[in-house]
Amino acid sequence: MNMNPQMKSGAGTDAYWPPYLPRTFRVAENTLFDNLAHSASRFGDRPAIAYFGQDISYRQWMDLAQRFAGWLQHRAGVCRGDRVAVYMQNCPQWLIAYAGILRADAVVVPVSPMYGVDELRTVLRDAGATVLVAARDLAEIAVSAANGTAVRSIVTTGYGDHLPEVAEFSLPSWITSVDSEVSGCTPWKEAIGFDVQARAPQATSDDLAILPYTSGSTGVPKGCMHSHSSFMHTAQGGGYWYGLTSASVCLGVAPMSHGSGLSHSVNVPLLAGATIVVQPRWDRSIAAQLIARYRVRHAAIAPTALVDLLVNDEHVKHDLSSLSCVLFGGASMPQGLADKIHQTLGIHFIEGYGLTETAAAAIVNPLSRPKRQCLGIPFFNTSVLIADPESGQLRDVEEMGEILIRGPQVFKGYWEKEEETKNSFIDIDGSRYFRTGDIGYRDPDGYHYMADRLKRMINASGFKIWPSEVENKLYEHPAISEACVIGKKDAYRGETAKALVVLKPGAQASESDIISWSKERMAAYKYPRSVEFVSELPKALNGKIQWRELQAQEDARSE
Repeated sequence: MNMNPQMKSGAGTDAYWPPYLPRTFRVAENTLFDNLAHSASRFGDRPAIAYFGQDISYRQWMDLAQRFAGWLQHRAGVCRGDRVAVYMQNCPQWLIAYAGILRADAVVVPVSPMYGVDELRTVLRDAGATVLVAARDLAEIAVSAANGTAVRSIVTTGYGDHLPEVAEFSLPSWITSVDSEVSGCTPWKEAIGFDVQARAPQATSDDLAILPYTSGSTGVPKGCMHSHSSFMHTAQGGGYWYGLTSASVCLGVAPMSHGSGLSHSVNVPLLAGATIVVQPRWDRSIAAQLIARYRVRHAAIAPTALVDLLVNDEHVKHDLSSLSCVLFGGASMPQGLADKIHQTLGIHFIEGYGLTETAAAAIVNPLSRPKRQCLGIPFFNTSVLIADPESGQLRDVEEMGEILIRGPQVFKGYWEKEEETKNSFIDIDGSRYFRTGDIGYRDPDGYHYMADRLKRMINASGFKIWPSEVENKLYEHPAISEACVIGKKDAYRGETAKALVVLKPGAQASESDIISWSKERMAAYKYPRSVEFVSELPKALNGKIQWRELQAQEDARSE
């Protein structure tokens, strides 16, 4: 396919590209663990991790990671390429485990702490994980999910394990409580107290490093195979784009198990030698205190969290003037909130676009000229095209089409799913582009916008909900005959899941019954927030439920 010169990726962006940055750079040929080794050699005594008054220096982080790597290899039998899952909220242990797994030449499988037993078991089984590192408050789920999988060892830790002896913050009990050790599991302190040297590293930049899971249109979880190199591109590029240095302080509140958090709460500040101020999960008061206490400059915060922060006047109670860059890449920023952020904090919210398949960063707004409710311009070394989703014919400026991406950050493919990997790429002029499944367009300036989704997906505060996955679980309810899940507009989350349900003859269930049942069996962001009972669901001749018709009706109702 020949490319029309007018359709070339990045057309029109030259005027808005940061003048102090090159359009491309060479990705470092090292592993992600080498970033920690490098920062430890340059900034050994600098605080790498700040956790409610307890600092861990880069040198200490390096030592703890080496110890955990030794335990993984010599006690847990982990070998090069083995998968190790991490299942907890943000905490120093997450960062130490992450670095230790990489030092052991193994593969990190980050798992959302909101996953329930079935979801966790599916990931563990598919990845073939042999070790699971879990928070003690999730240990019961972890132990149950590990049954019937390849997991041989489970390490458990509490969020209070790395707190200072003298409290500087008033924290909730789930962080400070000292949970009892879990029978049959290895205590965290035992694992990092292991004093046997890990074997000499063998991994290369092309080795598989991170296997984050995403869901496709079928709702079946898929592991995205990322080499050290793909996340190195995001780490280097993020540092250049946002101007991070060893003097920078970053708020690590974006979930480390999520693409944006892997970048902005972990890899970008780690490579820069910056300080990561760890916050386990969003709490507006704690976030404001941490920003003021540590003079945080850089933070990835979801729009819904910023609503929570500003509407409740936390910015008045605490000095947040150190913030110079707030960004997020998973949900659109409402115009009114963007205006309030600028008026209140004096900064522009930076929107971007990426997927688990692209190591988060693919299209980003330049700090010097961001546009509102806009994805931005193609990132370093990245080509973005807009094409007809059926024919592959390239679209011109302001014409709708599927967003296609090519760059060093694009994943190798889906773990052990060759057919789905093949279908997720398209060849254009001899180059391999990833098909995002998202519909968008490019304006005359070269900025990109997302208009719709080719795939059937609900975006709740940046978290992806795949309706078929929720439907599959709803079909397990004893009273449900049929179910269809659609997206419903939500003022706070952007979108949320709504279930349309047909009950079995003679069965009874209320909306609250089904919501409560779902809440116990699904991740917090997934379960339906509303249920509508119907006598039947519209179907095509082939018997498939016409979800598009139901979605259109819901959209019309919310207008």
